[in-house]
Amino acid sequence: METKTESEVSVDVETNSEEQVATPAEAKAEIKPEAKPEAKPEAKAEAKAEAEIKPEAKPETKRASTKEIISYLVEKFPACFSVEGPAKPLKVGIFQELAEKLIDDEMVSKTRLRQALRHYTSSWRYLKSVKLGCFRVGIDGSDVAKIDQDQADYAAKTLKESQEKFGNKKPKDKVAKKPYKGTKTESKSSNNIKNDAKNKAKFNAVKSTKRVSKPKVEVKLKSLTSDTVSVGKHVKVKLGNSPMDAIITEVAGNDVSVQLNSGMVVKTQVKNIFTE
Repeated sequence: METKTESEVSVDVETNSEEQVATPAEAKAEIKPEAKPEAKPEAKAEAKAEAEIKPEAKPETKRASTKEIISYLVEKFPACFSVEGPAKPLKVGIFQELAEKLIDDEMVSKTRLRQALRHYTSSWRYLKSVKLGCFRVGIDGSDVAKIDQDQADYAAKTLKESQEKFGNKKPKDKVAKKPYKGTKTESKSSNNIKNDAKNKAKFNAVKSTKRVSKPKVEVKLKSLTSDTVSVGKHVKVKLGNSPMDAIITEVAGNDVSVQLNSGMVVKTQVKNIFTE
């Protein structure tokens, strides 16, 4: 015979009693889920508003220009930076101090700070302020160290080279070099007309010169004999159609050597030697 504990027994009794009490109508009744209470209009409006609210997009950070960073440094450290009037020479190593001061500043990175300092210290206004005996200043504007001769000479040299390189470029010259639109073709055509006129005038001048040129006057030459031929005498040598000036350099009977004005030595005979 199966023996049950007290707890098991009590459970069986309670279950049997509950089954006997339930009526057939209650057993057949469908169990419906409890209806949720209708939300209030205020709650609906709040839920709708929350759904419509979207996280705001972070605005894109515009990269600041070098001039904007210099203006920002003037605003942050007015004791050592300026944009007008005489500039103050900055202490050597001020970059590290500025980088530490601006380490949490999103406006200026180390790279942009270095570029801004290079631009600031290479300006003519700054280079003019680096003179012998003047003091360099720190971030707070206090005097730090005197400028020595080498530093002053280097600043003066850099200033001179920069002025020679960029100082002679005037905007007016650039504007003057640019031709106006619509006149380029006209200027070319006018230049061509002028050139044609000049060439025609030259051609006419040459043509008229040839016409006006006087005919050559033939010089009457006298032939020499072997008795009148002597070394060093200036004579005319007829080697072709026209006689040429020459000097007798050697005489050997009827054979005569002469030197032309060109320096060439020619051997000929007495019958080809003449005088005016």
